[in-house]
Amino acid sequence: MSNPAVFAAWVADVAERRDREAFTRLFDHFAPRLNAYLMRLGTDAALAEEIVQDVMSTLWRKAQLFDPAKSSLSTWLYRIARNRRIDLARRDKGDFDPEEPMLQPAATPDLDKLMDVQQRDEAVHAALLTLPAEQLDLVKLAFFEGLSHSQIADATGVPLGTVKSRIRLAFTRLRRMLEAEGVVEAN
Repeated sequence: MSNPAVFAAWVADVAERRDREAFTRLFDHFAPRLNAYLMRLGTDAALAEEIVQDVMSTLWRKAQLFDPAKSSLSTWLYRIARNRRIDLARRDKGDFDPEEPMLQPAATPDLDKLMDVQQRDEAVHAALLTLPAEQLDLVKLAFFEGLSHSQIADATGVPLGTVKSRIRLAFTRLRRMLEAEGVVEAN
């Protein structure tokens, strides 16, 4: 889901009624994307997570400042993240070099590529939701929590061979679905 009108409505719900469900939807959509963006810019994982938390906190506190007529929500949030990253770099450095690559504006993303990435993300998300719960839970632990197969087996009590089989089955199913939709090329 990447509908600017829906995002704007959710932000309005947060601004007007402090709607936690709308905020949760916005957080679930934007937090991972902002984190990936910051890490692509060279921010370490812990700092990226801190900045994302700050950005999303800003959204909660200042939702009424968002104006969909001026920019999309994603543009607004990415700008806040970029500026927060620069502020932290300046604070940590004291004297800073204005030519520091980390302080340079991020390249404007190619909108066609951004749309392709968003469509792919949506297709992957939809495909993930079709997985049986026992496969989806293991995929989440492996790829969203970063646990090894052994750690997953220990945490869930599922035998290691079963963990590996379920993850392999999940990826086979996902690949077939995404190939059928033309999201990925068939091997």
